[in-house]
Amino acid sequence: MTTATTAADRAEAPSRKPATMAQALNQALRDSLAADPAVHVMGEDVGTLGGVFRITDGLTRDFGEDRCTDTPLAEAGILGAAVGMAMYGLRPVVEMQFDAFAYPAFEQLVSHVARMRNRTRGALPLPITVRIPYGGGIGGVEHHSDSSEAYYLHTPGLHVVTPATVEDAYGLLRASIASDDPVIFLEPKRLYWSKADWSPQEPSAVPPIGRAAVRRTGRTATLVTYGPSLPVCLEAAEAAEEEGWDLGVVDLRSLVPFDEETVAAAVRATGRAVVVHESSGFGGAGAEIAARITERCFHHLEAPVLRVAGFDIPYPPPMLERHHLPGVDRILDAVGRLQWEER
Repeated sequence: MTTATTAADRAEAPSRKPATMAQALNQALRDSLAADPAVHVMGEDVGTLGGVFRITDGLTRDFGEDRCTDTPLAEAGILGAAVGMAMYGLRPVVEMQFDAFAYPAFEQLVSHVARMRNRTRGALPLPITVRIPYGGGIGGVEHHSDSSEAYYLHTPGLHVVTPATVEDAYGLLRASIASDDPVIFLEPKRLYWSKADWSPQEPSAVPPIGRAAVRRTGRTATLVTYGPSLPVCLEAAEAAEEEGWDLGVVDLRSLVPFDEETVAAAVRATGRAVVVHESSGFGGAGAEIAARITERCFHHLEAPVLRVAGFDIPYPPPMLERHHLPGVDRILDAVGRLQWEER
């Protein structure tokens, strides 16, 4: 390759600029609205206000009230309307203002959204994306910090996606809106203001749904996580170096479909695994993940698969959430309890 060609390639390469996850999500919605007239954004305060977290800021101004629509404060009605829109060929993107606010719409999800394709033998898909800000770490009060992913991943017919990086926030939302299957798109509230150098024009900006990412390779143990717990796991991996531990970190990105191949390969490389998430441990997503790791990697495991999760209590008041959420010390304690042997 000549020097001139290399310079041309650099000139044509998309420029990366600092952006927050909130800005990446906003850009994903903008690009989806511009690319497909069937896409409609709807929810409480998504129009004039631009959403509580400003994810939909400016969309009504630029695309009109017909494409970005404020709805009444009635989650079941919002999702019920989205079902009808999808049945007539539209691609509604619904925002549930907070995680626990989505519960009134749960009957619509279970009874209709998740079942319609199967009910009609594939003739009637429902391409609905349900955006749900979830998780703690923002000092929110009750009903504003739930981690409700286990409800959705237990419902056959739904895809469940949660980004942990700026790049994935854009790419996974674009992929979710383009999907003909309904997608529960869980947005980690505590990461809305995380920043990274990013460009939506890069090909890697659109990862496929159902593909995990190895954020860090290791030899001592593998941390398996998703969404808001990824930065904590990466911090724990850095801190573990002081103990002489080399931890790998896998970011699931999608809970459904679940990328067993990537997870199993990472765990087999270390022989030990810790699953980390914010939601309650009992009956949580980590229980299913740990079971699948055990089934796929049993003969490679040198210790039981452990879990570090939120406590089995209703979400605590803001002053106590730092004790409730998995932190670096709790993760490192779990790694220590794996009691591996030097190879």
